[in-house]
Amino acid sequence: MWQAPPAPVSREWLPVLDMPAPGPQNRWTVLLRVLLLIPQFVVVWVLSVVAFFVTVIGWFGALVLGRLPGFVADYLSAYLPYDTRVTAYLMLTVDRYPPFRFQAPEYPVQVGLRPGELNRLAVLFRIVLVIPASIVQGLVNAGWWLVAVIIWLVVLILGRMPQALYEATTAILRYRMRYLAYLVMLTSAYPKRLFGEEPGSEPEPVSATRPLVLSGAGRGLLVLFLILGVVSWATSSVTASVNSGDNNDNDDYGNPTQRVIAPLVPGPGAVR
Repeated sequence: MWQAPPAPVSREWLPVLDMPAPGPQNRWTVLLRVLLLIPQFVVVWVLSVVAFFVTVIGWFGALVLGRLPGFVADYLSAYLPYDTRVTAYLMLTVDRYPPFRFQAPEYPVQVGLRPGELNRLAVLFRIVLVIPASIVQGLVNAGWWLVAVIIWLVVLILGRMPQALYEATTAILRYRMRYLAYLVMLTSAYPKRLFGEEPGSEPEPVSATRPLVLSGAGRGLLVLFLILGVVSWATSSVTASVNSGDNNDNDDYGNPTQRVIAPLVPGPGAVR
C-alpha cells in the first residue's frame, strides 16, 4: 500500500551559548568579583544606551525590510555577546576576565547568532509577544540573585562552582541571552528550553553547554530559583500594596469625600 513520504521536519535554530565545564577559580578574583567588574559595568551601560537607540532604528527598519538593517544587526550582534561575557563572569561561571572589545574569539564564553529574515507582524508586536519570556527570565534571575551571596560563598570556599549549580546558572544565562536576542530582533526564534535539552538531542557535544543537559540536581536548583523569584515578586508586591494603602488611607482621612468618589475616578483609587 502506497504511503505518502513524511513531511520534512524544519528545526528551528536558536541562538547558542558555548561555555567550558566548570573549573578551578582564583579565590581572590571571586572575593573581589564585583569590584573588578566596575569598569565593565560602565562600559556595558554605555553600550546598552546605544543599543536601545539602535534597536529602535532597527525596529522601524525591520518593519520595512523584513530584517534588521546591516549596521543594526552588526552592532547588536557584537553588543549581545559582550554583555553575555560580562554577565557570565559576574555570575561566577568563568574565572577569566572579559576583554574590553567586541571581538573575543579566544574568550571561553561564545555566543552564536544568525540574524536573518523576520516576520513583520511579529516585529510590530514584539514588545507584547516578549512579555511571557520577560516574566520567566525576570523570575528566575530574581531567584538566583536572591541567594547570590550564598552562591558567592560556596564558590569562594570551594574554589569552583559545583556542577549542579553551574548547570542551573548557565541555563539562566542562556535563557537571558536568547530573550535579549529575541527582544532586539536578532532572531525570530522565541526564547525556550530553560531546562535544557534532552540527552542525545545533539549528535555530538560541542561544548559543556551545547547541548545543555541538566542533571536532576541542576533542574531542582532551577525550579528553586523560579520559586524564590515568585516569592520575591509576591513579597515586594504585597509590601508595595500595603505601603500604598497606608498612604491612601491617610489621604482619605484628610479628605473624607475622597472615599466616596474614588471608585468613580479612573486611576489608582479605582482599584482599591
